[in-house]
Amino acid sequence: MAINKKLLSLLLLVSSLSSIALSSSSFSDPDSDSDLTNELVSLRSNSESGVIHLDDHGISKFLISSPTPRPYSILVFFDATQLHSKTELRLQELRREFHLLSATFLAANNNGSDLNKLFFCEIEFSQSQSSFKRFNVNALPHIRLVTASTSKLTDESGQMDQSDFSRLAESMAEFVEQRTKLTVGPIQRPPLLSKPQISVIVAMIVVATPFVIKRILRGETLLHDHRLWLSGAIFVYFFSVAGTMHNIIRKMPMFLQDRNDPNKLVFFYQGSGMQLGAEGFAVGFLYTVVGLLLAFVTNVLVRVGNVNVQRLVMLVALVVSSWAVKQVVYLDNWKTGYGIHPYWPSSWQ
Repeated sequence: MAINKKLLSLLLLVSSLSSIALSSSSFSDPDSDSDLTNELVSLRSNSESGVIHLDDHGISKFLISSPTPRPYSILVFFDATQLHSKTELRLQELRREFHLLSATFLAANNNGSDLNKLFFCEIEFSQSQSSFKRFNVNALPHIRLVTASTSKLTDESGQMDQSDFSRLAESMAEFVEQRTKLTVGPIQRPPLLSKPQISVIVAMIVVATPFVIKRILRGETLLHDHRLWLSGAIFVYFFSVAGTMHNIIRKMPMFLQDRNDPNKLVFFYQGSGMQLGAEGFAVGFLYTVVGLLLAFVTNVLVRVGNVNVQRLVMLVALVVSSWAVKQVVYLDNWKTGYGIHPYWPSSWQ
């Protein structure tokens, strides 16, 4: 009986010591929830916009190793510097809008309790290839919200759709507010001009105003020069018939690289759904040539007194105009497959 009592006392002593050791170790764990949050806050304070740059180690530390539910959520922007040259992806623009979204969230929750519930982070492909694989990210742009309860990084329920990029930071803010129930606030975009720049511009306008008024009264400004209006009219006509607004809105490239031969460039794209910049300029040039010849014939050539010169110039203008129109018709037929045929009156047949 004495031996059993001694064994029982020994077991109680060992269990109490182990519980004390476990409790002390839990309090001294550097990766506890509060320590992770404080470390994220410290990293955020080092960024002007509040976006934290993470790598594979940071993703493993703050998302993989930390148990769920976490005391914070993380909105991750996936970036790849080698793809910044592809303007159709708009990675640089979306990254600037992401930073703007983070700065707006910080300003709206500067003294609130929700400030440390959401962190904005970005990872770059060349530095975090393992993280891209863990998130199963195969295409960019890609923004994903990892909530406090997300246990699997492959869970794509927090992925931001392409429609959430439509209005840039404004639509991103709506996504965040809907998913996290946190307040982002109105997007605070920086002004186009700073106060010193505005002051300099106002001072220049005040100084130049008397001289401008004097030249206007004398009729010596550029607005009184007919050559300026002529050049402007040709400029507007060229860019309108060249489809420049279409290229600007769609952000079309001037040319493409040939898929079969990387050393060759493609300036004309066969297909009705797309027009390259160089192709538009070529068509615009042909249209402008016809327009200028028509203007020359109707406004300048009629004032020439020599009839033979008039006929010769008229013949040259007709030949060049016919060639230009033929090229445009040929290009349209090549792109769309639709042919253009002349229709004569039935009485002529």
